[in-house]
Amino acid sequence: MFFAPVFVAGAILLAALRLVPAEARPASAQGGYDLAGAGSAAAAMLLLAYGIVRLEHGGDDLGPTLGALAAGLALVAVFIVIERRARTPLVRLGIFRESAMVRAHVGAMLFLGAFFGFQFIVTLYLQELRGWSSLQTAIALIAMGCDAVLAPVLTPRLVNRYGHARVIFGGFLLAVVAYALFLPVGMDWPYAAMFPTLIISGTAFALAYGPLTIAATNSVAEEEQGLAGGLLYTFTQFGSAVGISAVTAVYGFAVAGGDGSPGAVLDAYRSALVVPVVMVLLGTGSPRSAC
Repeated sequence: MFFAPVFVAGAILLAALRLVPAEARPASAQGGYDLAGAGSAAAAMLLLAYGIVRLEHGGDDLGPTLGALAAGLALVAVFIVIERRARTPLVRLGIFRESAMVRAHVGAMLFLGAFFGFQFIVTLYLQELRGWSSLQTAIALIAMGCDAVLAPVLTPRLVNRYGHARVIFGGFLLAVVAYALFLPVGMDWPYAAMFPTLIISGTAFALAYGPLTIAATNSVAEEEQGLAGGLLYTFTQFGSAVGISAVTAVYGFAVAGGDGSPGAVLDAYRSALVVPVVMVLLGTGSPRSAC
């Protein structure tokens, strides 16, 4: 499964070298690649995500946890200094003055974090607590893939009629409803009780994610569309990592405080499921501000 993308990416690379027309190197890129900026940014995100994961240990071994978080924040500061001094910065810091873009990026980060964090906990619930196989779990979660059908068919029509901000806001509200419906999950819940959450969360993703990309680049000058798109992808990937890290930390912390019984494990899952709800609630303000 991990090797398959390597071969696909290799085939795409070879096809791109042959089919994508060559372009002259832009004048803004003559100063070289900002390797220091890229390295500090990547290391900062890695350390911050690692620090969040380590929160599951609570007060035990707190030093490394705080050290990872502090080092991550320090590298964020280093990245800012590097970008201010670089001849050809990886990120022009002035782009963050576009408040609509920033709010859309933060909203996307929270939305994706909640979406993938929720999937991760539900997968653990089905496989570890309920004993479902990987195939059964995959078939159960396939309802969330309804976004693949709805996104190209329904979402563009809604955006044309109501605008991207209202559609994104609707997606966030649906996500809140979906994750909240799963909070009282029981030990022997039938699939029929899970299905509303799965189908609603997939619909929420279809409504929010595509229009979020519009909001993230809508207020940016044409020559910086690529930068805004790259930042959006970075925010969403980091959000996914943080979302999974956060639910893992809450689950681990709750399990450590229980007696190890199936009931205590279920309570730990319920505690972790609060994280996606909180994340989408925090993000509901971003669509209105990104108009």
